Amino acid sequence: MTPSARVQAAIELLDQVAAAAKGGGAAADTIIAAYFKTRRYAGSKDRRAVRELVYRAIRRCAEIPASGRAAMLGLAADDPDLLAAFDGSPHGPAPVGDGEEAAPAGILPAWLVGRFDPLVADAELPALLERAPLDLRVNRLKGTLDEARAALPQAIPAPLSPLGLRLPEGTQVEQAEPWRVGLVEVQDEGSQLLALGCGARAAMFVVDLCAGAGGKTLALAAEMGNEGRLLAADTDRGRLSRMRPRLERAGVSVIETRLLDPNRELEALSDVRGGADIVLVDAPCSGTGTWRRNPETRWRLTPERLARLVKLQAHLLDVAAELVRPGGFLVYAVCSLLEEEGRAQAEAFGASRSAFVSAHFPIEFGRPAGAGRLLTPANDGTDGFFVARWQATC
Repeated sequence: MTPSARVQAAIELLDQVAAAAKGGGAAADTIIAAYFKTRRYAGSKDRRAVRELVYRAIRRCAEIPASGRAAMLGLAADDPDLLAAFDGSPHGPAPVGDGEEAAPAGILPAWLVGRFDPLVADAELPALLERAPLDLRVNRLKGTLDEARAALPQAIPAPLSPLGLRLPEGTQVEQAEPWRVGLVEVQDEGSQLLALGCGARAAMFVVDLCAGAGGKTLALAAEMGNEGRLLAADTDRGRLSRMRPRLERAGVSVIETRLLDPNRELEALSDVRGGADIVLVDAPCSGTGTWRRNPETRWRLTPERLARLVKLQAHLLDVAAELVRPGGFLVYAVCSLLEEEGRAQAEAFGASRSAFVSAHFPIEFGRPAGAGRLLTPANDGTDGFFVARWQATC
């Protein structure tokens, strides 16, 4: 592909990503993969270059651009080589017209300004859109950090997690033997710290109420030494079904999966009511802490969707509270940096549940943020998380 053809491909993809964001369609990665599946003429260098252009443009635009062309013109404004690609060649974009406007640059959608946690200063915001590192968690059930480092000589220890390794960008980790045998799992360092902060141990009964595809569930099982009982529940059948191969690769056998009906979760969990040592609520959220990995989620979030998520989070906390035994712990986490999903949600729960008292974490991480702790890309180099922990007194 010529440079101009690459730019035109990026413009077409940006139009598709914007349309999907408006209509709740596929993620950018999925759209890009499907685009090139039908364009075999594009080589690996072409695919990488186009993908890079698409994500650069997405990161630059805080809101859905008027068009993919407008988004790309915004990039070209500071890149003479990119601007030269608008040359009207057979497979390239048309020349720039007089008065043609580029999409404006920005970090936050206008309606989100002022809604982040007070700890997140304006100077921290650019870090929300930097490239995320490739982090691995060493699976204690299969080996040690030193053994994983020996098997992955290009890896370095992660700065914060005692189980973390960091690989160079672009490493094909799923082709490496340590991944195939379950010695390592791809997991952001913040997620690793969250799992360690739950305090799971052997012989406990732990409930992961929003288990999804099982990333944190696997980490909890490893902390339990694959001893005890770990119930992984979710309302998404598809995500739960993707957990099974991961369990087998990681050597985990203590996990039971359970499909829940939305708003009727306690009916399916009546047999474990008041019996869990730990309940983790890794709740559905805005994902503002993961913009480094999924920058187009800024385009998908709306005030109405955020309001629904906040309501769901409060509901899930109420469900979780019914599952914890006296003396047990409830851990609430969101990969969000918005105040209403984090500290405000935790403070509301604490005020309404006198039987739950704020509890210390078994490890130190992040910064104190009201009733919980906050991890941010700028301060900690991790995805953004708010995490709170309570103990049930009766």
